[in-house]
Amino acid sequence: MATDRKAITIYGLRHALSSAAIAVNFSKPIILLSAPAAASSAGPAWFQSIVTQAREAHPECDIEAILDCAAFSGHALASLRQGLKTIIYDGTADEAVKNIAAKLDATVLRRRPESLDARIAETSGYLEDALCDWLKK
Repeated sequence: MATDRKAITIYGLRHALSSAAIAVNFSKPIILLSAPAAASSAGPAWFQSIVTQAREAHPECDIEAILDCAAFSGHALASLRQGLKTIIYDGTADEAVKNIAAKLDATVLRRRPESLDARIAETSGYLEDALCDWLKK
């Protein structure tokens, strides 16, 4: 995970598209970060579809995607099989998941990076303003 990237926790396509559009305006690479434990609710295919649509809508945007699998090893493995290159997994089978990820040229993080929560930003005011402020930092 590149340290110059700002992470944005997204909950749907609108958040992903808004994040990518604002990132292009600032020429900033970003991380589209799933909601906590999203692999167990929305699933890896859904998340990958959201990220793919954001990349297609804004091909000039440099997007890294991270799916949060929480402590669910089955969801972590399904996410890796889906082709996701970075996941968050904090379960007990850490070494086994990391070994499989390494064979797939993927990365396993143990905790979530700092991020702007798009849902909170959206309900607190104007999402695009919050994204601009976050990416300017």
